[in-house]
Amino acid sequence: MPRIVASVLIPGGALGLLIVGLVAVLLIAIGVWLYLNSRQTPAQRERRRRLELSRSGRIGAAMIIDVRECVLFYQYEIRGVAYTTSQDASDFKDLLPADTSILIGPSGLRYSSGNPANSIVICEEWSGMRSAPESREKENSRL
Repeated sequence: MPRIVASVLIPGGALGLLIVGLVAVLLIAIGVWLYLNSRQTPAQRERRRRLELSRSGRIGAAMIIDVRECVLFYQYEIRGVAYTTSQDASDFKDLLPADTSILIGPSGLRYSSGNPANSIVICEEWSGMRSAPESREKENSRL
């Protein structure tokens, strides 16, 4: 008897069509939600990239070769491949010394193991910068 009721309420192949329509509406709604929530500014994408490297990147050694207007130029080598790149550190001006030339020299870096060219030397949660000479002298004088 329930079969007769079902066929009276939804005749023929309309049940299949109704299910396909509901699935299509659901997929469109999910797609619109993903599109609207994935729109990020370049600054937001860069911040997310830095934080991801800070949390899960491998640690390595780098050599800062130049600093120009809060842009750090550095070199490093991973698995025999040499990389020369730069990072805009203008978001971290308060963490950099007034005389940025003292940053030139050895530093730490974090890089992606899947893409070693993706690297950073400073971010919101981590810094590979060595301490400034003045702060090292103060630490040594306290000892």
